[in-house]
Amino acid sequence: MNKKLLEKYDVPAPRYTSYPTVPYWTDSPTSEQWVQSLNQAFAKDSSTWSMYLHIPFCESLCTFCGCNTIITKSHKRENGYVELIKEEWSNYLERVPELSKRPIRQIHLGGGTPTFLSADNLRALLKPIMDNVIKDPKYFEGSIEVDPRRTQIDQLEALQEFGFNRISLGVQDFNEEVQQMVNRVQPFDITESLTKVSREMGYESVNFDLIYGLPRQTLDRMKMTVEKTLALEPDRIALYSLAIVPWIKPAQRIFKDEDLPEPAEKRELYEYSRQQLLDHGYIEIGMDHFAKPTDSLAQSLTSGQLHRNFMGYTDIRTDVLLGLGVSAISETPTCFHQNEKVLPVYERKVKEGEVPTLRGHLLSDEDQVQRERILHFMTQFEVDLVGEQEQSDLREFLGSLIDDGLVQLEPGKLKVTEAGRPFLRNACMALDKRLRRSKPDARVFSQSV
Repeated sequence: MNKKLLEKYDVPAPRYTSYPTVPYWTDSPTSEQWVQSLNQAFAKDSSTWSMYLHIPFCESLCTFCGCNTIITKSHKRENGYVELIKEEWSNYLERVPELSKRPIRQIHLGGGTPTFLSADNLRALLKPIMDNVIKDPKYFEGSIEVDPRRTQIDQLEALQEFGFNRISLGVQDFNEEVQQMVNRVQPFDITESLTKVSREMGYESVNFDLIYGLPRQTLDRMKMTVEKTLALEPDRIALYSLAIVPWIKPAQRIFKDEDLPEPAEKRELYEYSRQQLLDHGYIEIGMDHFAKPTDSLAQSLTSGQLHRNFMGYTDIRTDVLLGLGVSAISETPTCFHQNEKVLPVYERKVKEGEVPTLRGHLLSDEDQVQRERILHFMTQFEVDLVGEQEQSDLREFLGSLIDDGLVQLEPGKLKVTEAGRPFLRNACMALDKRLRRSKPDARVFSQSV
């Protein structure tokens, strides 16, 4: 990548897993308004939905992590937390009866470390949910994020009983020194073994999460990580940029400037990895994702069904995403909703029979329009424009990106070029009306590149 372009455009920018982005959530719904938006979303006979379950517990803190986690070695906390999610689910069934009548297409367990839960507790968590839903007869996916160091065969067997067919392995990097710097020592043979076992058990899709820009990560070390990854042939690969957000995650303050790759070095790690993946037949999916041509994520790109939400890129879209558990985020066509992030507060509200609302956003008509446009731009690298005024506005706002050959402004259409894909987040800001009207006073976004 051109070093001058990197220096020019490596600025704080949203990742656009939602629009409006979380810092611009202003019109927060009451619990009643959120439930109303759910019932409205299910008013259509064709409505489908998906579910996200957040398991916050980890036995140790990975210092790169930006997720909402609770660090504990006490597995006694499992039982109580499983009961809380079951109770939250029961509360929703009373308020939104269509949840038990409309087909569910996806259920995903994230964290934290979902395999912190024992096999028995995974069953205890999933049984009252799956007993009260209807799986979509044409498409159903059950997926889980796992820490290979904390995952056993009996857990995978328990998940399969409920139709789980996709597994995502946290890898990050295979170099031991890098692993030590981020407090996640994970020998290659552990990852290799779990990958093989998952396939032997019949899991249809195996995903690896990798991160570039980690402390002490060099090009030679990244080459080794990519080489070992390709040897295991995961079906999907998420290649994330390390988001340095110490104002949100204080653990990142231990990273010294001299330990982190310079911006140009960091981008070289990505460019090398990306080219290797493409050379080995992987398809580039949106931003930072890759999949084998046979994987449903790659096929969804071809069919135009590729979707992006709070969980990243997915191969299908549903009308509702319902999040259960502390800090879990949900969405409907007209509303975003997040649960309480502090476990004792979440616990109190659930036990009192409340929806554990922390915050959210009621989408205005303008929000709904721009949400669809940014979503299309993030998944298809192009978007239709509305009239000469917008064409003129974007020509001025994106003038530098246009001059540098990173985006193309054609009559009635905005496109990202092949060279401009690393700067997709920068280009999306042109469509972000809330950000353009009011730039944040404080640092809230990670760097764009």
